[in-house]
Amino acid sequence: MKSKMIFGFHAVTSRLRHEASSVEEIYVDAGREDRRMQELIRAAKAVNVRIIPVDEQRLNNIVGTRRHQGVVAKAGELSLARNLDELLDAIDGPPLILVLDGITDPHNLGACLRVADGAGAHAVIAPKDRAVGLNATAAKVASGAAESVPYITVTNLARTLRELKERDILLVGTTDDAEKGLYEADFSSGAALVMGSEGEGMRRLTRETCDVLVHIPMFGSVESLNVSVAAGVSLYEARRQRIAAGK
Repeated sequence: MKSKMIFGFHAVTSRLRHEASSVEEIYVDAGREDRRMQELIRAAKAVNVRIIPVDEQRLNNIVGTRRHQGVVAKAGELSLARNLDELLDAIDGPPLILVLDGITDPHNLGACLRVADGAGAHAVIAPKDRAVGLNATAAKVASGAAESVPYITVTNLARTLRELKERDILLVGTTDDAEKGLYEADFSSGAALVMGSEGEGMRRLTRETCDVLVHIPMFGSVESLNVSVAAGVSLYEARRQRIAAGK
């Protein structure tokens, strides 16, 4: 099983809670003995995960950043659904999926995973090329959502979108110049919300493949929202509609 490094209290604690058997060992800052650290150490020992005290500089070297909060875990890949057919076959009820077309900032990806988890989205789909991968920084920002929301990367996003349409999943693309507003879209049945990259938005082929394009109404002086904020607003509107429809 391929291993990777995850860091930060939320990410490591969530992995221990959801799939402790995948955690091989945890490196902790030997100079940190506060309550939060002691609780994590107890949780790890309860599931027989080895704790290795090291100095802060070694932690910095392991993950290449100082933003690890004094805890880094070596863990195997999760057993979440990693391909589209496996995912869709397992969904009970109308699917709700977030599609990210070319997100390059790991902080934005992590935040998108976090709001996807909060809104009950079944998965996040992204292209393998021209997009950031699910690295340690994205996992930390996701605050545990990377352990619970399948993140599926595909080689051809346009083809994947067509496969979603074949399964009667409505493709709702978001763009500032759309005539229809977000609240006019119907998310009560299966739907995939498609968000473009931070700077350029959706690529042309992605946009043309969507069934409907919507914009998020803006009532202040700013012209647009950060992609993770826009994803949160849109996903929760989809969830609100489904609650109202009893789905």
